[in-house]
Amino acid sequence: MRLNIGDYEIIKGLYYSKEHEWVRIIGEKTAEIGITDYAAKLLNDVVYVGLPTLGAEVKQNGIIGSVESIKAVSDVYSPISGKVTKVNENLNSTPEIINQSPYQDGWIVRIIIQGIPNELELLFSSDRYTEYLKNLVGEKS
Repeated sequence: MRLNIGDYEIIKGLYYSKEHEWVRIIGEKTAEIGITDYAAKLLNDVVYVGLPTLGAEVKQNGIIGSVESIKAVSDVYSPISGKVTKVNENLNSTPEIINQSPYQDGWIVRIIIQGIPNELELLFSSDRYTEYLKNLVGEKS
């Protein structure tokens, strides 16, 4: 299920960070991470994505990569701790996928989770992220 705050889409069932990354749990110990529609639209035209190294250990709130647009370069932070098992290599040749499909084709990295469940409790649910984003963009309930 999808929610919309103004022009920004939020997907139910994901976890969200204050820095506008999302986490999708895709197995007992695997998670997929990307940036939100809000972040993708703020960056505008993504021209490059810096991906982490396979096997890299990531800590919650640690930098796992970067996204560069014609407007700015932004670090991507890992919402949870884990070990990188896969990167979205499609982003090397078509980084604009992040703008077109931030929650599906534009995922950035998959990790083996090492901090569950405590770290997930520190993230926003889709409903809490919706409220956070409403306050950020000034939309009334």
